[in-house]
This record gives sequence, C-alpha cells and structure tokens, in this order.
Amino acid sequence: MKRREFLASAIAIAAMPRMLAAQGVPRAARIGWLTAQNESSLTPYLAAMRTGFAGLGYIEGRNLAIEYRFANDVVERVPELAAELVKLPVDIIIAQGAAVSEISKLGLAIPVVYIFSADPVSAGLADSLARPRGNMTGLTFMAAELNGKRLEILKDINPDLRRVAIVANSEHRGVHLERANSEEVGRRLGLTIRYYPTPSRDKLDDALAAMAADPPHAVSLFSDGFAVQNRQRIIDFATTQRVPVIAAWPIFARSGAICSYGPRLSESYRRLADYVDRILKGAKPADLPIEQPTKFETVVNQRTAKTLGLTIPPSLLVSADEVIE
Repeated sequence: MKRREFLASAIAIAAMPRMLAAQGVPRAARIGWLTAQNESSLTPYLAAMRTGFAGLGYIEGRNLAIEYRFANDVVERVPELAAELVKLPVDIIIAQGAAVSEISKLGLAIPVVYIFSADPVSAGLADSLARPRGNMTGLTFMAAELNGKRLEILKDINPDLRRVAIVANSEHRGVHLERANSEEVGRRLGLTIRYYPTPSRDKLDDALAAMAADPPHAVSLFSDGFAVQNRQRIIDFATTQRVPVIAAWPIFARSGAICSYGPRLSESYRRLADYVDRILKGAKPADLPIEQPTKFETVVNQRTAKTLGLTIPPSLLVSADEVIE
C-alpha cells in the first residue's frame, strides 16, 4: 500500500469512534441471535443483516458483538438457548422463524426483535401491525394478497389451468388469510381450489396420496419452515405428476418449483438492523410498528418449465429477477 493511502486509511480508522459517537451509535452493543434452524440455511440472510448493521455504523468486533445460537431444527432447544443469551447478558435478542413463538412464551425482560413468516396478529404478538404487544416487535414475510398474484402467474403460464391444489401447514399462524385470498382470486380466475392441510409429515403423506389419485393442474405451496424442510419431496412428487409448483421464496424455485414470487428476504433481514438500532437508542418495541415486505422478487425455473412442457411468457422472463436455465 502506498504511504499516502496508508495514512489516509489510518486517519479514517482513528476518526471512526468520533464519527460513531456523532451518529449516536452505542460504543458496544451485544446482540443475541436465536433460531430453530441451522446456520447453513441462513448464511446469505445473516450476511444481509450484517450489511444492515454496517450501514448504520455498527462494526463487529468494535462496537457490536453478535452471539449466535442455532437449534439445528430442534425447536425444543429454543428456551435453553434463550436462557444462555439472557445469562451472558445481551441487550436485545433477534428471534427468527419458529423460535419466535417459542420465545414469546418465556416472558423475557429484555427486548426481542423478530423476523418470521407468520401473521403476528394471529400469533398473538400484536393487536395490529401498528400495535405490537409487550417488548417484542419486528418484521413478517406474510402478505396474504401475494397468494392471489401467484395464482395469476400460474394462469399466465398455463391458460388452460382449472384445478389448483393448495398445500399448506394448517398450524402456521395466518394461513387462513392466505387461503382466503387464494380462494377469492381463484374464483375470479375461474379456478377450482382444493385445500390440503399438512401440519405434519403424516398429513403430507395423505395429501400427496390424494393428489396422486386425482392430480391437480398446479400446486400453490404456502411458504413456511415446514414447507422448506419438505420442499424437495413435494416438488419431486409434483414433477412426477407433471404438475408445476409455485411458492413465495427463491429456495423453492431453486429446488425445482416453476416459479417463486414473494418478499425479497435479504431486504427484510437487512431491515432488522434498523429495529435493533432504534431500540438501542431508547425506542420501546411496542412503539415500533411491525413491518411487512415492501420489496419483492421473482425467480423463474426455465429448466422445470421445459421438463413439464410449459412455456414461460416472455413478459414474465423479462421481469424476473433470476431465471434458472
């Protein structure tokens, strides 16, 4: 490195504490991260969260420490992991996915910022999106009206579409809102909607057997942790039946669904940092409205379309954020 560049870098680093103080950023914040999932499934989203913190002036190892706890798909471990974080202690816990409902039962004294796919009101975490309860607030991926949009996409891909199966975890909070929107839009599009509740693997077995006996023209898979864990089985089954699957999150399209359309997950994870920042600076969780997605993305699996003998409309290909060839 040239001497001039070295000096400029050194001056910038030396000035950073003063800059952070001017921005009102605490000199040291200790955040707990808690999820029932495993680390590898969240790697890109954790990177997005760290980017959000960096954009607000938080530098890991300097004025930010993040204590990570992963339950590795054993949700029963969430309470003990939460206890570990409280004991450290941490200033705030960020709860993700299935850990959110578990941590809400613990009555923790410290603030909790959450991010999950359920409806916070149906889950009992808020009176409305504008009025969170207690010391918990955060972000939800749920926007029930997007389910109707996904049916419209299926209809564009297959104008002859008549029968659509909804495969959904009936215990996912807010599923009734998603189902109602799907059925409303389905009627407008002239579709017959059949609902298959799948809260367990046994019920999923039953649903797949029923669909094998009377195949639908397409499957709308509601996105949650259970769907992610069982996505390959559902998508592979549909492929053997020559039936396209559509869902909300990119992981489904990358696993063989014909398309995904839903929230830009990385943006929501990046926004977590803003909630944490405001609470560290004195805001109360109950005063911070719960945020729904505002940015969306479309992933199209052209390879799956060719396998099923379907043609993706040029307009959808042009507007897609990602096309899998």
